[in-house]
Amino acid sequence: MATEVWQRPLGAVPLEGGGVAFRVWAPEAEPTLVLEGREHALAPSGDGVWEAEVAAKPGDAYRYRLDGTLWPDPCSRFQPEGVRGPSQVVAYPSVSTGPPLRLEELVVYELHVGTFSSEGTFDGVVPRLRELRELGVTAIELMPVATFPGERGWGYDGVYVYAPHPAYGGPAGLSRLVAAAHGEGLAVILDVVYNHIGPGADAISAFGPYFTDRHATFWGDALDYAQPAVREWAIGNAEMWIRDYGIDGLRLDAVHAVYDDSPTHVLKELRDRVKRIGADAFVISEMGPDDFRPLEEWGHDAMWLDNLHHELHVLLTGEREGYYADFGTMDGLVHELTREHPEQLVVCAQNHDQVGNRAVGDRLPPDAHRVALAVVLFSTATPLLFMGEEYDESRPFQFFTDHIDPLIADATREGRRREFEKFAAFAGEDVPDPQALSTFERSKHEPREPDLLYRELLRLRRELPRELHVETRGRRLTLTRGRTTLVADFEHRIVELHG
Repeated sequence: MATEVWQRPLGAVPLEGGGVAFRVWAPEAEPTLVLEGREHALAPSGDGVWEAEVAAKPGDAYRYRLDGTLWPDPCSRFQPEGVRGPSQVVAYPSVSTGPPLRLEELVVYELHVGTFSSEGTFDGVVPRLRELRELGVTAIELMPVATFPGERGWGYDGVYVYAPHPAYGGPAGLSRLVAAAHGEGLAVILDVVYNHIGPGADAISAFGPYFTDRHATFWGDALDYAQPAVREWAIGNAEMWIRDYGIDGLRLDAVHAVYDDSPTHVLKELRDRVKRIGADAFVISEMGPDDFRPLEEWGHDAMWLDNLHHELHVLLTGEREGYYADFGTMDGLVHELTREHPEQLVVCAQNHDQVGNRAVGDRLPPDAHRVALAVVLFSTATPLLFMGEEYDESRPFQFFTDHIDPLIADATREGRRREFEKFAAFAGEDVPDPQALSTFERSKHEPREPDLLYRELLRLRRELPRELHVETRGRRLTLTRGRTTLVADFEHRIVELHG
């Protein structure tokens, strides 16, 4: 769908011969560029885009003036002072190359940069990369790192989606982490959010009609992908991660809430353009149960499917409230383990949602977790480990925020409390205050040596045939691959590995 005006990226892009190209979409105003305190005129280039080539350099601070108000760049590459500060011009180092991986070789390790290490930064992840590779992980997956309000949060309320969060180390820190991961033989997958923009989205909509009232999402106004510029905002962002950082794959958050009635869905176009930059780059979607549009219509490599998690969770805990109501049978478990093309399904025993969206962010009990993760790792689907699972992390992963708008902070607290009033499993429990620093600090990890069972199961994944034979007797599950058998007893929460 891209016309000539969209052949050059939005944002501030350093030029090879010196200077910087500034391009911004503002179809309903005449913006000016304020660079290091000096004002520069912009020229229209079509479709509501304004641009100028200016004698600027990486590190320079700038904003755009719209109707007398100064705003950061909607496609800012860095917000060193947060969502309310100026944008900064960024130059990228040379891009490293990740390991060549087939989908069948993916073992994904999901982590949250802020709680994975005591430092809570990109650099804080680096010292543990080698142990993850030695464990059998082949790719780390970073929860969203786009700049969001405040210092701490899950990242799904990003406002400046092109700008790695300054509290984590900004663009330079992310580049160092990607290069270090590649040096250890690990791929890097990045979680990205194109279904909404977090609190502070008025700083984006000030430039143009980014949002539509034709659709609605649970988290905020729906983005209007009928607008070519909004499509470019998302697709250009996806291209940037692959091209400028050497990211090896993208995990697209909650794509059921990415609405587009165009002849070519925006997420199909995104996939095609990402593949033109990196043919081996993975595009993975998070989708609702049994909605396979990402695979069947958009050409994505894989998709998250929570059904196996739900079957395992209910069988091991007996919890049946909310979305667990339709799960928890051995027949359902067999169905999930025997789906066609299992490598295209990313499955887990735990992930950030299934832990963090509980009232107190509690993980599975150790014996239940051991059974669930063993089944996931022995399956032929693509396994995802949530940080800490390899040693049965006991600390919670709680829902934490740092909203800088007091009204939004109060609404978040109240919404979190109301969310769990109707759940009997959490009756009488105090839901942690998401805005409290202590909620974030409780979610920090205490790393230990990996469990030998998980290490062995990950070794076997590289050696066993892809064919999986499944049998059940009562609440006892037997999985066989080649000459190796895994027996999972859901009644007594015991798992055995034979062969």
